[in-house]
Amino acid sequence: MADHARLQQGDEQWRAKYGTRAGIEGTIHQAVAVTGIRRARYLGLQKTHLQHVFSAVALNLIRLDAWWNGHPLDRTRVSHLARLDLSLAA
Repeated sequence: MADHARLQQGDEQWRAKYGTRAGIEGTIHQAVAVTGIRRARYLGLQKTHLQHVFSAVALNLIRLDAWWNGHPLDRTRVSHLARLDLSLAA
């Protein structure tokens, strides 16, 4: 089973689909980290929807500010070990 999965990962179509998924997961992570969207603060569908809309607006403003100031969002995560190696090299 693992061999079959590794074989599929070499396919360009799989890589394109995974790239889309990785982008979406990055957005969801940012929403959870910045706005705490995983749990709604309010009861009721209308209030919860409004909270999600405000959270989306906040994320868009954060991304727009980063783009205007020339600070692109990080594309990859640097592990703790790699970060330690970079700090020791400097």
